[in-house]
Amino acid sequence: MSLTAEPAHEDLPRAEFTSFEESTAEDWAKIVPQLSTTQSLVADRVVGLLRDLETDHGGFPVSRLEHSLQTATRAERDNRDDEYVFCALIHDVGDTLAPFNHPDIAAAIVKPFVSEANHFMVQNHGVFQGYYFWDYIGMDGNAREQFRESPHFDYTEEFCRLYDQTAFDSTYTSNPLGHYEPLIRKFLQAT
Repeated sequence: MSLTAEPAHEDLPRAEFTSFEESTAEDWAKIVPQLSTTQSLVADRVVGLLRDLETDHGGFPVSRLEHSLQTATRAERDNRDDEYVFCALIHDVGDTLAPFNHPDIAAAIVKPFVSEANHFMVQNHGVFQGYYFWDYIGMDGNAREQFRESPHFDYTEEFCRLYDQTAFDSTYTSNPLGHYEPLIRKFLQAT
């Protein structure tokens, strides 16, 4: 499916209220079934967001897409499970949309579909990643310590140490995005 081609929503029934206060059970009976149609488009939209990362390097040695692919490829080659690799792939999908809070975008996308540990990892990887460079930019490199008591601290620290902070190598051979499209669909496609 092309990202520019939307399903024929115009052919589907629509509610007629002008505010939720006016809405009725009949209106919601028209809206709720269409949620699966909307969800069925999410995988394609996430692939599109990842493709958009290819045109932005933000000053880093590799494009934001290559960084994401390297992170996922490194995790996959280390025999991490599909859910972990999926999270590794899209952890920075929000980088070009909201650079200062990009982890929140990826965390919101994965939350309904992944474990609590993987959600925590995606949501907090930015603070944990800061350990490696925040001191250079006037921020607290030890800010991750605020999460020290979390049961997911070591898990997230390991993700950043092994995969995220090492994924800026311009000589590394990553799997292409197409390799990961079935994985994205596995987690995000409506069932």
